Amino acid sequence: MAQEIERKFLVKGDYKSQSYSCTHIEQGYFATAPGITVRVRIRDDKGYLTIKGPSSANGLGRYEFEKEISLEEAKELMKLCLPGRVNKNRWLVKSGKHTVEIDEFFGENEGLVIAEIELAYENEPYEKPDFLGQEVTGDKRYYNSHLLRNPYKNWKD
Repeated sequence: MAQEIERKFLVKGDYKSQSYSCTHIEQGYFATAPGITVRVRIRDDKGYLTIKGPSSANGLGRYEFEKEISLEEAKELMKLCLPGRVNKNRWLVKSGKHTVEIDEFFGENEGLVIAEIELAYENEPYEKPDFLGQEVTGDKRYYNSHLLRNPYKNWKD
């Protein structure tokens, strides 16, 4: 297993013109117990099986196991998932030595745009692009598994 360390931000302003890549992602979930998720992902023409452990107290890190599987296997596993899917486009923007991943959600989560920066260690410095807004690292409402159960369209601010 590997430790995933990332910071999450809401997005404000233009990021698409700075992007060098865009892919479509569909995710289905087998389990979303508190702190643990098991999901299958189809990203364009590739499949992935991912297991994530509980987040650290500050929400920056969590254990992640991910294995690439065939597209056919991923499509078959989608049939076994809980009801609902998370659909999004993922845009990639270079920022210094890091890549910012911006997820533009569709369907039940239409209107939500979140950026993530993966870090090598918790206090690693990074360049913050101007399209990054409020930091939401550790806010479980913004976890994809939570968006499946409580979609953005149902939120009341």
